Amino acid sequence: MGILRNIWVALGLCVTAAAASPVGIDERLGQMVPLETVFRDEAGKPVPLRAVVTKPTLLLLVYYECPSICNPLMNSLVETLNRTDLVPLRDFQVVTVSFDETETAPLAARKKENYLKAFQRPFPPEAWHFLTGEKKSIDALTDAVGFRFQRTGKDFNHAGAIIVLSPEGKIVRYLHGISFMPFDIKMSLIEASKGKTMPAVNRMLAFCYSYDPEGRKYTFNLLKVAGISMVTFIGLFVAWLVVTTKRQKA
Repeated sequence: MGILRNIWVALGLCVTAAAASPVGIDERLGQMVPLETVFRDEAGKPVPLRAVVTKPTLLLLVYYECPSICNPLMNSLVETLNRTDLVPLRDFQVVTVSFDETETAPLAARKKENYLKAFQRPFPPEAWHFLTGEKKSIDALTDAVGFRFQRTGKDFNHAGAIIVLSPEGKIVRYLHGISFMPFDIKMSLIEASKGKTMPAVNRMLAFCYSYDPEGRKYTFNLLKVAGISMVTFIGLFVAWLVVTTKRQKA
């Protein structure tokens, strides 16, 4: 009993520490981002989120002079998008927002130029926005998506993730980490586009695969596919029996 009690105490301390941590991501699936919030684009012009979140969107919260995970996160996204068959501006767009209010539009413009050059296929500049903003706007967006970070001197402690938004600004999926599989990116964008026109192949993928929140990846939905296949087989078999019976009577 004493050992069990100690284990429960330790687990409780871990949960309390995690809840009290100023750094992390609290998933807010199904909630809306504040589309009226205004940031600055790469030219320094004010732009509300509503003007840049118009398609299934991959939202990245970084800061451009980050010495740790932000650059690997964006590098990994470029590599992953190079390996997908989704078309930028038609199927998706990317929006990167700096959560450092001291960063400027010229810095965002240089970052954008560097990352667009890294693509191995055509990628329209309009398909990837690099935004900066005031602390009020940054706090409104990070609070809405559950992104918690902490300044330490000139740098920040923060987590890495891609937040997937629907064209209406609804939070559809969180892809945690700094490296991603092309299939997971594609499936999350397909989910984000539900209600919008999509190719038949993408509709089939959305039907056959579902998101596993524990494994944080998409898995083949064997039970659903097997069930539909069984019903289809039974229907075809019954139809065959009816047609065969009619032929024999004739």
